[in-house]
Amino acid sequence: MRQRCASTSTKKRSGYTRIGTLIVILLICGVPGVAMAQEASLDSGDTAWMLTSTALVLFMTIPGLALFYGGLVRVQNVLSVLMQCFALTGLITIIWVICGYSLAFNTDGMEAGKITLASFVGGLGTMFLRGIGVDTLSGTIPETVFITFQLTFAIITPALIAGAFAERMKFSAMLIFSILWSIIVYAPLCHMAWSGDGSLFGDIIGALDFAGGTVVHINAGIAALIAAILVGKRLGYQTTAMPPHSLTLTVVGASMLWVGWFGFNAGSAVAADGAAGMAMLVTQISTATAAVAWMFVEWAKHGKPSALGIVTGAVAGLVAITPASGSVGPIGALVIGIVSGVVCFWGATSLKSQLGYDDSLDAFGVHGIGGIVGALLTGVFAAEGLGGVGLDKSIGMQVWAQFLSIVVTLIWSGVLSFIILKIVDATVGLRVEEDEERMGLDLSQHNERGYNLS
Repeated sequence: MRQRCASTSTKKRSGYTRIGTLIVILLICGVPGVAMAQEASLDSGDTAWMLTSTALVLFMTIPGLALFYGGLVRVQNVLSVLMQCFALTGLITIIWVICGYSLAFNTDGMEAGKITLASFVGGLGTMFLRGIGVDTLSGTIPETVFITFQLTFAIITPALIAGAFAERMKFSAMLIFSILWSIIVYAPLCHMAWSGDGSLFGDIIGALDFAGGTVVHINAGIAALIAAILVGKRLGYQTTAMPPHSLTLTVVGASMLWVGWFGFNAGSAVAADGAAGMAMLVTQISTATAAVAWMFVEWAKHGKPSALGIVTGAVAGLVAITPASGSVGPIGALVIGIVSGVVCFWGATSLKSQLGYDDSLDAFGVHGIGGIVGALLTGVFAAEGLGGVGLDKSIGMQVWAQFLSIVVTLIWSGVLSFIILKIVDATVGLRVEEDEERMGLDLSQHNERGYNLS
């Protein structure tokens, strides 16, 4: 009996020893693996939100921007604008797969705190999305989702520029310009802002751009201004009234932009978390405030508020809150909304009139100026004392960092856009013939009509 108990006790101790040994082995070999898996594990909630956000941002271009711009042009040009937005959606998708994503987000050669060539543009290691599969992750979401989300930004940015030269640029010239611009201008700026340690804007300069104030809006805005000047004014611009062909379509398009912008800003958190929630809230506040601010300024100046004015003000608020949406709180959003509504009204009316350029659909007046306003005010209202997430430096130093990122964007996009447009003009020509412009681009460029003559 005693021997049997001893034998049983020995077996128990032996079993405990094996279990202890196994635990030690797991602690030595398994825990790091578990920790790594946790760090790089897929989050279904984040993924679901990013899938939704991606669809919302694509919705901003087709149909949102297409209808917004389509309603603003004259009746003989409405299809040309819709065609431009649709064609760019297809074309930029192909460019993004071939080299755009790699140039924007490949981080080979980047070093934290050091300025290298990789601070300005990504490498070609992920051309044709090489090495990216079903199980490849970007943070807590599939990299395929991140690629598609960023693709929708790459699509809408050149489409915004089209508003400046609407009704007079050749379709072929628009396509060539957009291909070159997305590769040479957009992808490097995207890399400078969002590629992480070693990036020029985020790491070296220390500027804040949560969802694309520099990358999308200032970038597109200054390119739009250069394009409007080089292409020249529409025939009869100073002598003939050019009212929008359908403000109904414009209001519908603006409404789609407002809704889709939640994916643009809140989706830039790349997670379903509190940052996304705050980004959504401040986006709503800024947009609503800017729309009302524009309405009252216009009412005071012209005696009546207009539907075109209030929707343009809303877009101005959406633009201005974009760089700030991950950094500011509700009070900051209110101020950004008021300032952007008033300043963009001035930019789209008085400034354009004083300088005499023909920015057909106010791409620079709204996106360029609104982006600058938002980028600068981000440096102020990101401060914790003003309701923001807090700054690593003083407000003055952060505003200086914001200013530097704006200057780099203006120079980079302005100079390169000028060169690209000159090259396109020397090869295929930028502008349609006068008789084609009078006929309208729907017929002259696409042999179709967007309206019924009967």
